[in-house]
Amino acid sequence: GNMVEWCLPQDIDLEGVEFKSMASGSHKIQSDFIYFRKGLCFGLACFANMPVESELERGARMKSVGILSPSYTLLYRYMHFLENQVRHQLEMPGHYSHLEAFYDDKKGVLPDSKGTPSSQQPVHWLPSIHRYMYPEMKITHPAGCMSQFIKFFGEQILVLWKFALLRKRILIFSPPPVGVVCYRVYCCCCLANVSLPGLGGTVPESKPFFYVNVADIEMLETEVSYVACTTEKIFEEKRDLYDVYVDNQNVKTHHEHLQPLLKINNADKEKYRRLNDQRQMLMYSQEVGEDCSSCEEDLFILFFMEQNNRIFQTLMEVSASQDKTLTADHARGMGLDPQGDRSFLMDLLEVYGIDVMLVIDNPCCT
Repeated sequence: GNMVEWCLPQDIDLEGVEFKSMASGSHKIQSDFIYFRKGLCFGLACFANMPVESELERGARMKSVGILSPSYTLLYRYMHFLENQVRHQLEMPGHYSHLEAFYDDKKGVLPDSKGTPSSQQPVHWLPSIHRYMYPEMKITHPAGCMSQFIKFFGEQILVLWKFALLRKRILIFSPPPVGVVCYRVYCCCCLANVSLPGLGGTVPESKPFFYVNVADIEMLETEVSYVACTTEKIFEEKRDLYDVYVDNQNVKTHHEHLQPLLKINNADKEKYRRLNDQRQMLMYSQEVGEDCSSCEEDLFILFFMEQNNRIFQTLMEVSASQDKTLTADHARGMGLDPQGDRSFLMDLLEVYGIDVMLVIDNPCCT
């Protein structure tokens, strides 16, 4: 099995990290990277697999070198260092001087096992829903990860968007390599960004758990909202652990009341068309040499944030009005389909505790 070969500080609780930092099935690939969560901290590890002429190691030497931090937003900066170090550890096992120097340079205050820091408050690891989280998150991952996410899922991102906004438990399955799938977890959380103050104080945070395995089952049983990925097919059978299961581009749910949300309606198609139009305009402006300070990643994140803000702004205005009536015109004004998004709207009102009366009638048969 996997084992922790070396760590600093030596007294830190790393139980289970040897399985989080090396995805199940990794022996079939040459290299990978993996984001994961350990207690209140987040980790990034780089994995590499090198053939060796050794019966003891069964012809292959596999290692992961990783770091833990209270915040995942800066981990990407150290990807290159970790890639170099895992290669170094494969070729020269047992030489840790570079890792020791890195730790001495970067070490900070980590929370103890009770979640309280030993001296000063650590970086808040995930902004809550009513905080303007975009500037903090845009440096998290490399350019291109959001556009790849959109290309991969196509119109299905509108389905994922609704589930993310409803704070559902979303589990993404994929065989290794898992690095790009960890980016999909991050992108999925970005779909639910809202920057309106004072919204949803009691709403669960959309937590990116990144990679999870069977050792995380007990922890996942207690979570009411998360986005995670796994390489272990056994999770599909454990329906009590998730609301939404994503296998490649196939998004599905076993909850009957959520089934209507799987259907792409006209308003969804219109949103997807607008998103692509904005993308084409951006690419054109870059081609003709205009000063284009925003990039594709910014465009995607802001597109969904503005969409979410419009929905919640309308809902809060209606709930503050005298008759609290939400009409079909309101739904259209929010960019939603009055009929196709009815169940989505009802769930949204319940999850966020917004007091309005929905009077969108079902269409009559003539």
